Amino acid sequence: MTKIDTGIASIGLHLPPLAMPVEELASLRGVDPDKYRIGLGCSEISLCPPEFSIVDLASEAARRALSRWEGDLDDIGMIAVGTETAVDMSRPLSAFVADELGLAGSIRSYEVKHACYGGTLALRQACEWRMSGAARDKAALVVAADIALYEQGDPGEPTQGAGAVAFVVERPEIASVGVESHAWSQPAFDFYRPVGEAYPRVDGKLSLECYKKAAQECFSALTRGENPADVLEQFSAICFHVPFPKMVKKAFHLVGEVAGWTAERIEQIYNDKVEPAMRWNQLSGNSYTASLWIAVAHALQGLKAGEQVAAFSYGSGFGSEILSLIAGPRAKDAEWAQDIERDVSRRARVNASGYNLLRAAVRTAAA
Repeated sequence: MTKIDTGIASIGLHLPPLAMPVEELASLRGVDPDKYRIGLGCSEISLCPPEFSIVDLASEAARRALSRWEGDLDDIGMIAVGTETAVDMSRPLSAFVADELGLAGSIRSYEVKHACYGGTLALRQACEWRMSGAARDKAALVVAADIALYEQGDPGEPTQGAGAVAFVVERPEIASVGVESHAWSQPAFDFYRPVGEAYPRVDGKLSLECYKKAAQECFSALTRGENPADVLEQFSAICFHVPFPKMVKKAFHLVGEVAGWTAERIEQIYNDKVEPAMRWNQLSGNSYTASLWIAVAHALQGLKAGEQVAAFSYGSGFGSEILSLIAGPRAKDAEWAQDIERDVSRRARVNASGYNLLRAAVRTAAA
């Protein structure tokens, strides 16, 4: 079989038009702001006004990715959207996005659901579709998009957020996606949202344990038979799904402990290769399926061709996978960084009273 070059040809990102510093939520809830800033590692919460939907979020990220791609809409043969912010129980979010973009014809279109892991599955399926030859040299449009909102007063409220990442999967101009990956899954009810319920049910302690176990299993598989430090040294960045930054830190410390590293060594690798990739996540808050890929997009910017990035994906229920990406010739240009810069500079800041009004409006719109 002829080897088909495949990977990420273009990236687009989008954050919603509102944001609230976690200090405002701390004031509203009567807690020390450091509980959110230091205890969780959170900075800002991205928020959506009632008239701004997941379709708007996903479609604009896709529009931006397509605008930087040299191909035409006629060259798209697949659109796959990973999300847990479903608009309809039957009609996939991909159909809503395709409608916004004017995509129709000989296109495979579908939605992928596995909590926060869905975006990774969509990307892998698109890459494997091209690698198999079934794509007949067509490109895929992959979107990971979510709005994470919790019931007011819920412990997860300071981790809320929203965001979307879109990829055109074709030639690996920005990055190739490694064929080999390491997956781990185990059924659990750590985080789930039954049909008809507005907010997720979360077992925080179990969720943390599942996430840590998934990270340990995936990293152990990645480094099996080799010195873990030597394997991780190959990567310019090590990216994680980011429910909140402190959760990532706890998981990475477990990975290091299992590998037999000293606390100082773990902290050094974390500070050098893990923490820097989460800077955009601290501006978006948790964006579920988009969360890992916001971190990867940050990590890829400015890399030289051949530099590698590790990506650990996790979705409650639970499923996980670690994969690697190799920077292509256009990673150094990092054109997609302007998406975040533009959105952050333009978005309006919400204070505590404005947040109460917003949540009331969102409830009314959903009723």
